[in-house]
Amino acid sequence: MHSNTRSNARSKNSTAAPKALVNTPRKALLACGLFATAMTVTAQNPLEEVVISSSRVPTPLREVGTSVTVLSEEEIIQRGFLSLPDLLRTQASVAATNNGGAGKATSLRIRGEEGYRTLVIIDGIDISDTSSPQVSPRLEQLLTTGISRVEILRGPQGLTYGADAGGVINIRTATPDEGLGGGVAIEQGRYGTQQLSGRIGGTFEAGDFLMSGADFSTDGFNARNTDTDLRDDDGYENQTLHARGGWNLSDQLRIEGVVRQVEGENAFDGCFNSAFLPTNACEDSFEQNSWRLSASLTQEQFTHELAYSENTTDRDFFAEGASFFQASGSLERLSYVGQWLKSDGLSLVYGVDREKESIDDGSFDRSRDQTGVYGEYQGHFNDQLSVTAGLRYDDNDDFGDYLSYRLSGAWTTTMAGGELKLKGAYGTGFRAPSLYEISYNNGPFASPPASDTVLTEETSQGYDVGIAWASESGTYLEATWFDQEIDDLITFDLIAFSGYIQDAGLSDSTGIELIAELPLALGFRLSGNYTWNETTAADGQQRAFRPEHLANIGLAYSDPTSKLRLGVNLRSSTDAVDTLGNSLDDYVLMDVNASLDLLRGFTIYARLENALDEDYIETPTYNTAGQAAYAGVRYEF
Repeated sequence: MHSNTRSNARSKNSTAAPKALVNTPRKALLACGLFATAMTVTAQNPLEEVVISSSRVPTPLREVGTSVTVLSEEEIIQRGFLSLPDLLRTQASVAATNNGGAGKATSLRIRGEEGYRTLVIIDGIDISDTSSPQVSPRLEQLLTTGISRVEILRGPQGLTYGADAGGVINIRTATPDEGLGGGVAIEQGRYGTQQLSGRIGGTFEAGDFLMSGADFSTDGFNARNTDTDLRDDDGYENQTLHARGGWNLSDQLRIEGVVRQVEGENAFDGCFNSAFLPTNACEDSFEQNSWRLSASLTQEQFTHELAYSENTTDRDFFAEGASFFQASGSLERLSYVGQWLKSDGLSLVYGVDREKESIDDGSFDRSRDQTGVYGEYQGHFNDQLSVTAGLRYDDNDDFGDYLSYRLSGAWTTTMAGGELKLKGAYGTGFRAPSLYEISYNNGPFASPPASDTVLTEETSQGYDVGIAWASESGTYLEATWFDQEIDDLITFDLIAFSGYIQDAGLSDSTGIELIAELPLALGFRLSGNYTWNETTAADGQQRAFRPEHLANIGLAYSDPTSKLRLGVNLRSSTDAVDTLGNSLDDYVLMDVNASLDLLRGFTIYARLENALDEDYIETPTYNTAGQAAYAGVRYEF
């Protein structure tokens, strides 16, 4: 998923004229970086943006039939959030719940589906934690430091990633410029929050490298309103190190390596001590070590990437200083991705994944393999119509084989001084019960009905259809209708607490997404999104923690010299319920940010989160942050 060309070639492509990119033959586009996770273009027409999340190959957005959202480095920096979930929830169809502040358990839901159906990739590494009840990313451990680009593939359309990918968040760290460069930043704010971060990297004839790190800490606030004995602050610390390097053996062959380490220490409320008595003196530690090695080869009509990655996670939980639960897991992945480019109108994407996941929590130690093979036809007709048709075959150690597929299409035409795009996609998938779910139901803590339940795989299907309009001035309007279903949904029994059970019937998520980007006069820009999302469980009830209405609206300003940047954003969430069907708080949050370039490379910035000091609860018994101001300085060279 990384570039198989030299980094300086990527830089040259990033400054290409807009129409040049659009009219470039697909073979030339392929040679400019088939597996580049981020390709930045200066084109103002948003449909000319090149994305890779849809099929793991670079494709202009005008030819993509699936729904993809892009967050650029400029927007990430201006919004200023230190936590990745806080950044992501400003986007269409993205909702999140947090259990009491930084470092606490966070669930991210795209189009109403659980976070463990969303795949998170950082520089090609699947960072899923296999030691958790469901294989899922630990989003509360992810900082925005060093991130230069985020692509969000919405809906169950992750054919080339795995049949269980209900959505994909593809993250790329900062790409080095020509020569040597870097930067440092320090930030402080309310709740005793501070972060020191830095990066250094460079791009040279023989290759490129990047090293970045962040040290984050906060005293936090009392995580739960049920904590009536200690009433203390529940803090969090995070140290993240990330390194990436590439070596260009020739114009066609590139080798790249990525290493990443995340360590987190978190205090929380609501656990049990060695005497099985409730206590609020709780802590947990998290450590994840990941690495990836890849080789990419570009030929006249073929491109290839072979990669191996390994991701290990260790977690330990403490009550009153004594460890009461430990878990570790690992995820190994060997993958091959190729593309045959027959002509500008025909290409085939194909690949093989071999994955091994394992978990060990002291009471059980298990592992299993899954192999996936896929292929996708991509056709392009008359520079207007693009279609894809793909199949994926998965063979799971526990549940045998499964065949999934995806169809998509996009059609564009000029209209009203811009371009009109019609798009649509339909995909299927499955999720095998996790190792933890299976082992828990077979263990000593399970009881009927869970212990009598033989878990089977979940199956899913979903489609979306949409219309978009974009202009050369940067205006972008999009409306998308989506509908996705999960059959035999696996959930934890919240009535008898017996273990994991399976809902008989369909769980549905239906909705509308509206997205707008409007450049205004005098350096102002208006952006916004609205999502109506109706979710129903198999019993017909609304699914918990899924707001029916989500909205964001933002106004940004940049002076003619781009030295002064201001922004304000309103985020609204309404009509959500808890696991008992009780209504949760509706709320509107305002965030304000500002930055000023004082000297060459030297910037001061500030941010006011929850500026209106909204008092709300998004998860029962858990507190949320009040009005909080942050300020920092950043120097780049």
